Amino acid sequence: MTNKPENQSAPLATPKGQQARINAVAEKQAARADGPPMKLEIVDGVLQVTFTHAEPDVAHILMMADLGTCDPHFMAGIQGDVARIGAYGSTIDEGASNFLLSVVRGVQPRDELEAMLAVQMGAVHQATMMMARRLNHVDNITQQDAAERALNKLARTYVTQMQALKRYRTGGQQKVTVEHVTVNEGGQAIVGAVTHGGRSNNGK
Repeated sequence: MTNKPENQSAPLATPKGQQARINAVAEKQAARADGPPMKLEIVDGVLQVTFTHAEPDVAHILMMADLGTCDPHFMAGIQGDVARIGAYGSTIDEGASNFLLSVVRGVQPRDELEAMLAVQMGAVHQATMMMARRLNHVDNITQQDAAERALNKLARTYVTQMQALKRYRTGGQQKVTVEHVTVNEGGQAIVGAVTHGGRSNNGK
């Protein structure tokens, strides 16, 4: 029989603020209900893609939901693009592919165009981080200049992609509201919103 140490302390309670954040993450995860992660394997020189799910058909349907599509051919094509990010010859990096897949799921694409853009955004981000690492380990000015140029181009591309996604989701419409202040005789100020055409929201 083993006696427990008398000075063994009880586990510390999670602070209330931290517990609230933990609950928020759990609720968000449950609401999204993302599909399972990818499993990559090279069989006879061919990259095979499966999912860590007991029901393969359910996994494919969840993948289509994550991509905002109902077309299995589109799903297969995007799935292949994502999988190849983590395959370098005979080397497998499931983490890279699953990271890219998590980016797409985070964007929550509503259709095929948004899904393709989300994949590109994830790929550009990965390339950006790769060039950032190279810039931190250059040996000469030539390498520094090349890495810096590539890093800047990739970073600008990512910003452009973000803007493109926003424009596509809003239909390319932008609403600008300008507040104007009119001071009448006697010091009374009237504040109104000016829309296109110069008419205020108070009808005057």
